[in-house]
Amino acid sequence: MQAYCHSLTQYKRLKTREVRIGDLLLGNNHPIRLQTMTTTDTMDTLATVEQSIRCIEAGAELVRITAPSKKEAENLLHIKNELRKRGYTTPLVADIHFTPNAAEIAARIVEKVRVNPGNYVDKKKFELIEYTDADYAEEIERIQEKFTPLVRICKEHGTAMRIGTNHGSLSDRIMSRYGDTPMGMVESAMEFLRIARYESFHNIVLSMKASNPQVMVQAYRLLIQQMDAEFGECYPLHLGVTEAGDGEDGRVKSAAGIGTLLEDGIGDTVRVSLTEDPEFEIPVCRDLVKRYTTPVRTDDHIPAIEKLTYDPFNYQRRESFEVSNIGGKQVPVVIADLSKAGTIKPATLQSVGYTYDADTDKWNISDTAADYIFTGDQLLDFALPGTLKVIVYAPIWQKLKDREKYYQIDDIEGYLSSTDKSQTLNFVMIDCYNDGTIPSDEALAQLAADKTAVLCLSSNNQHAMPSVRRMFVQMQEKKILNPVIITVDSNWQTTDEHLIHFATEAGALLLDGFGDGVCFGMSTKSYEQAAAAGADTSGRNYLSNTSVEQFVNATAFSILQATRTRISKTEYISCPSCGRTLFDLQETTAKIRSVTNHLKGVKIAIMGCIVNGPGEMADADFGYVGSGVGKITLYKGKDVVKRNVESDVAVEELINILKENGAWVEPAP
Repeated sequence: MQAYCHSLTQYKRLKTREVRIGDLLLGNNHPIRLQTMTTTDTMDTLATVEQSIRCIEAGAELVRITAPSKKEAENLLHIKNELRKRGYTTPLVADIHFTPNAAEIAARIVEKVRVNPGNYVDKKKFELIEYTDADYAEEIERIQEKFTPLVRICKEHGTAMRIGTNHGSLSDRIMSRYGDTPMGMVESAMEFLRIARYESFHNIVLSMKASNPQVMVQAYRLLIQQMDAEFGECYPLHLGVTEAGDGEDGRVKSAAGIGTLLEDGIGDTVRVSLTEDPEFEIPVCRDLVKRYTTPVRTDDHIPAIEKLTYDPFNYQRRESFEVSNIGGKQVPVVIADLSKAGTIKPATLQSVGYTYDADTDKWNISDTAADYIFTGDQLLDFALPGTLKVIVYAPIWQKLKDREKYYQIDDIEGYLSSTDKSQTLNFVMIDCYNDGTIPSDEALAQLAADKTAVLCLSSNNQHAMPSVRRMFVQMQEKKILNPVIITVDSNWQTTDEHLIHFATEAGALLLDGFGDGVCFGMSTKSYEQAAAAGADTSGRNYLSNTSVEQFVNATAFSILQATRTRISKTEYISCPSCGRTLFDLQETTAKIRSVTNHLKGVKIAIMGCIVNGPGEMADADFGYVGSGVGKITLYKGKDVVKRNVESDVAVEELINILKENGAWVEPAP
């Protein structure tokens, strides 16, 4: 196995053990299963049954239901019986956090239980900061004593188990030795897995969830490596980015994390955690998974990577020299493709972040304004905003007399043979390993010596992302330090498909430190379909009342934000709601977003209850957490600032905390 998967260049599913969940088989090259989690009160049997049915009919192959205490665990029997009476045999999963006795009840009823090793019998009180080896061993013995009964019940009843680690809910003991790290997440799960294996129980699935896709991806990779090294085999993996949020941002963040792993054949079941009704998660899961079923990816001509030139377990941005505002330590740039937008006028630029005010004769530039626009063969007949530059095809550029705002783009052959080049910045297109070919060593050496050349890497291969990644490795081997624009075109149809395609193809590279900018486009057919969809305001459509260019530009900035490579807006870490939620999460999220979405770079967590609260908002700067009916606890980082605030004034109190900590600015008029 190469690092953490079977191949970094050829698509092949990771070989995992087969697990049975009721009548459903998981792992061992069975189809990647789709699942979600109910948001109803588990004690409301009929509401939970009805929502479960909606999820199943949407395509869910597993339905998870929270069981925070004994009474909810016992009520799972009534829910299961009612579903079976109505003819639904989909396996049910009990979600357990703090209560072993609830898990032991549920394991006798449903087909699978999920436990979080960070808070199942483990401590999070920070009473002991430094653990000696003896202290550590004593804790492991205590866990074994408390966890083994559940393992034996699962074994006796044929119940599957998911050992689900969350980045933000690691125990004192793990934090003391490993810190808040991907390796800590792995060891947290491995401790429980070793106990299960000691009892010869193998009907196990594992997950490594985080709200930060970078942490999540590294943790899964490390887990695979650790299981392979220790056991010589891997257990099936449940993929998910926890607390991804809602709308476009939730889908982008999920696709960046989950899609990065799916690209390398990793993952046996997926759940997309959105702050929306659970049945809406399933189509996103399906769009993610179908990319690896039809058509089958067979790009055998991408050469194998013999030795990695980067560390897939620790983020470090690829070294590059600066060309203008691209590369080096500059944040990645966004190039907006306006080549299909028709005649470009000042109003057209509003879709990519530039609004012209005729009364003042000034441009207003947003935080998500594209750095460059690509217009193909079109020149503009109006004065541009001071920061914006235009990229055109080389034959057009070479005819220009005034080139101050314009730069050329050409393929590598045309560029290297041309004698007319900009003295400051040129864009060079390279199609990576199409039919197995790449530029010659001589051509690459010429580019490496050209301090004006920015490379635009793309691939027409079916397995495109690994083709581009392979080119990055080639460049690192040859010490080619030119900045690189990751260029991705989409041939898909729906907005969710486009989001997932861009986030997976570019996000996977950005998460490994590759790329100094992005440029996204669509095939002509896809563009026309998307433009038609923009006129349709019905249904769940991100293109409603907006242009294709605005949608693509927003997606580009969302992907950079999700991969933590360029922060341009407020980030919301919002749980998907469940039966534990103590307020209307969707309504509250929308309310908080409406008054804070101008706070660039601030991370705000909105959590439905104390289970998802301090544990799963590890990345947040501030937190809004349900602590009782009508009561909210407010956090700065992981520290409580105000407890049990009345919910009708809690948003105002959150703003006050933002102000007190210097994180608030008044919104623009």
